[in-house]
Amino acid sequence: MPLIIGLTGGIGCGKSTATKFFAVHGIDIIDTDEIAHELTLPEGKAMDIIKKAFGANFTTKNGSLDRNKMRELVFSDQIFKDKLEAILHPLIYHEVVRRVSLTTSAYIIIVVPLLLESEVFQKLVHRILVIDCTEQSQISRTIARSKLDEREVHAIMATQASRKERLEQADDIIVNDQDLDHLHKQVEMLHLKYLALSRDKLNKPA
Repeated sequence: MPLIIGLTGGIGCGKSTATKFFAVHGIDIIDTDEIAHELTLPEGKAMDIIKKAFGANFTTKNGSLDRNKMRELVFSDQIFKDKLEAILHPLIYHEVVRRVSLTTSAYIIIVVPLLLESEVFQKLVHRILVIDCTEQSQISRTIARSKLDEREVHAIMATQASRKERLEQADDIIVNDQDLDHLHKQVEMLHLKYLALSRDKLNKPA
């Protein structure tokens, strides 16, 4: 199995931007948010189960998940959040494992926003890479890029591991507090480090 890096960070920290820089080097990126989106499209594998569990009023006219309505529900009641995660998480994990088996790059980046909250994903990855920024940056960036207001951003942040918890569990950290060039340089350094670690892993006796 190739070296697997679990990339995580709070909402608005710049996970997607960082992974794009890794992808430029030919590294396979597996994004669990993208998989969740695919699972909840019309005819997605999760939709029949979600309809049975939550009712058809949580789907749009074309048969996909009504994300705005579901977001309001799960962030207002932990029971419904747990219920949705119990449906999606096993399907996401199964798809991640399938994609890992097909990878061709020297190492893999798996983007898991809730990595620190998931034992199964922590067991799958070899290293944890945290994309870090201040909480105020998280809020301002998320509001700027989305239709969410500050109250909704705080609600999402409350469901994620704290900045302190992420930093304590990180093997590697990218500080995304300056411009894109600064972010890119940090990715470049880690890319070289991961290539070396990957070679060591492959050369280590079984």
